[in-house]
Amino acid sequence: MAKSEKKATGKRYKICVVGAGHVGLVASACFAELGHKVVCVDNNKQKINRINKGRMPFYEPGIDELVKKNIGKNLNFSSSFAGSIARSEVIFIAVGTPPKSDGSADLSSIENVAATIARNINSYKLIVGKSTVPVQTGQKIKETIKRYEKKKVTFDVASNPEFLREGKAIYDFFYPDRIVIGIESKRAEKILKEIYRKIKAPLIVTDINTAELIKHASNSFLATKISFINAVARICDLAGADVKKVSLAMGKDKRIGKEFLDAGVGYGGFCFPKDVEAFIYISQKLGYSFDLLRQVKKINDIQKATFVERVKEYLWILKRKRIAILGLSFKPDTDDMRFAPSIDIINFFLKEGAMLNLCDPQSNLEAKKIFKTGRQVKYFRNPYRACEGCDCICLVTEWKEFKDLDLKKIKRSMKYPLIADGRNMFDKDKAIKLGFEYIGVGR
Repeated sequence: MAKSEKKATGKRYKICVVGAGHVGLVASACFAELGHKVVCVDNNKQKINRINKGRMPFYEPGIDELVKKNIGKNLNFSSSFAGSIARSEVIFIAVGTPPKSDGSADLSSIENVAATIARNINSYKLIVGKSTVPVQTGQKIKETIKRYEKKKVTFDVASNPEFLREGKAIYDFFYPDRIVIGIESKRAEKILKEIYRKIKAPLIVTDINTAELIKHASNSFLATKISFINAVARICDLAGADVKKVSLAMGKDKRIGKEFLDAGVGYGGFCFPKDVEAFIYISQKLGYSFDLLRQVKKINDIQKATFVERVKEYLWILKRKRIAILGLSFKPDTDDMRFAPSIDIINFFLKEGAMLNLCDPQSNLEAKKIFKTGRQVKYFRNPYRACEGCDCICLVTEWKEFKDLDLKKIKRSMKYPLIADGRNMFDKDKAIKLGFEYIGVGR
């Protein structure tokens, strides 16, 4: 919970959050916890009905409890967009902006929301973009509202990009490294400052274009750090060095920092891959060729294929070999499979004819939408069962449940004791001492 005064001060705003996805649902629950009156709207009626019955549409630690605590009090969910707009003072747009084939963001949902606001606006509103969008989207939102508005009503547009990590989203909302607001009026600045008044964090006030650019620049830089250390890991493999020691020493340098310097099978999720692609596209459209980011993407793509090739070097023929894939979500503490490295890795193995045992603490249901159970694919909740009779176990997502596994027990049940540690999570020396052959990343 955010640090706050014993007695709440300042105005409680009537907030409408559009979109009940990973960003919108978390933001809605957290704004309500701060004391504002929040309605979260989504055009998916089934999703809204499930949430109202206490069933969350995705796994995020703590979200169930926070929604349950505030629902019916400061927090409500609805599929009635028009009425929610009319009753609100501030509208946060948190709808999806999925990538198109050329790398650009699909902004059709943003436009639809803006047009709906225009048709139902009845008094001053502050419209805030929270979705990750290309620079100059705020300007397009403003133009769309002016184009379709039925009444000439004063409004402001602002940008408030989110920096929430899946798996730690609620903590990140209440204890952020910074809050960024892009505004075009003092009135909008005052409202956003009051909304976040209880949160103790640096507040960065910019124009809207700058705020929109900050999100893409931040995520692209973090993706660059990951690809850089993965490229170093390739060199370590060739030179017989240990990337874990390299990254440890690098991270001690305060100018570099230790975060995002863990070598592995590459980054995934809905943010990094999409935002890198989008930033490349945005830059190209503005007249700059961002070749550095093209290499970041290339390194990330190669990393997954290289991981499978190294397994193949040990097992020679992958056809009919049984392989356990431990970890399907793109990171631990989430069930999100969007752009997860596991998807490409699984596809590589399937193409080679391998028999796969897939196991994840939270993502099996999501994975089944992509890989149907069949002759080549089986699902397991118990990692020990998943490893039985396998020629290799591949650690793809660093869930704590996997780090604490009894390797001695697993070795006894395997057909061939090979570990491919795609996150450098296991103790290499211990694994080898137990009789495993060990494949790490850069070690």
